[in-house]
Parts: sequence; structure tokens; C-alpha cells
Amino acid sequence: MVGVLAAFNELDSTTHAIEELKRNGFNDFDVYSPTPRHELEHAVHPPVSKVRLFTLIGGLLGATFGYWVAIWTSDYWPLVVGGKAIASWIPYTIIGFEMMVLVGGLSTVAGMFILGGLPRLTRTVGYDVRFSNASFGVFVRCTPDKVAAVESILKEQGAEEVRRER
Repeated sequence: MVGVLAAFNELDSTTHAIEELKRNGFNDFDVYSPTPRHELEHAVHPPVSKVRLFTLIGGLLGATFGYWVAIWTSDYWPLVVGGKAIASWIPYTIIGFEMMVLVGGLSTVAGMFILGGLPRLTRTVGYDVRFSNASFGVFVRCTPDKVAAVESILKEQGAEEVRRER
């Protein structure tokens, strides 16, 4: 599996190149941008992130743990005041909420690291330092027999530089 790396100076030519690649069936590519741009996101149309599941499950587990630890503590060390219930859910809502926020936030960060493949200990193939400054980049993974087609699409769309990467 080889790849083709293209550098673009203009945002419009980058989005047109992405759309043209998708029209021709090339869907395995990475896009590099110096700043987040909604135009690129609309062109790539990425799938919905699964990080939200980490947040939901972490929040529910945190709320459950917050209520459980508060009720367990009041049952283990009871303070009987005027015949009121020892374990009441109303005052423990604050503890449940705070634990929901804490565990939900930590699980969100963990989900971002896990699903993002971080930390990356090796250099990413297809990255160029220009993509952090002012240029846009598209790295397309393809088989060796389709490299020429990808190169021609990228050059037609106004790529400043097109080169093969391994």
C-alpha cells in the first residue's frame, strides 16, 4: 500500500480535490489543515464520533457511583435526625451530579485518546511541516496501480506539489 501526498495553497482547490477523489471512489485519505475549517469538514463528511458513547457511559457510571457512595456512607455511619430517613436521594443529588461530571469528563478524555490512537510514537506518514503553517494537505492511500489516477486528479484540482509516499 502506497500513498500520494498533495500540497495545496488554497482552501477551495483542496475541497474540490477531496470531492473529486470521493466521486472517483478514493475514500481512504487524510486531510491536513493549519486551522480547523468547516469547508474541509463538509467535504470530507466524517462519520459521527464514538467519543459521545464514552461520555454517556462515564456520566451514567459517575452518577450511579456518586449516589451509591453517599448512600453507603450514610448507612454505614448513620446520623439519625428527628426521625428522618437515613438515606434520602434529594441531598445526594449534588454528589451524584458532581461525580457524573467528573467521571464523564475523564471518560471523554480517555475516549479521545483511545479512539484517536494517541500517543503516536512514530511519525505520521503523509505529514509535512507546511501543513501547520499555511498549506493544506491531502494524503491518499491507494494501491500502486491507482497512483497515476490519484496524481492526475490532484494535479487537475490545482495541487502545488504531488509526490508518492510510503
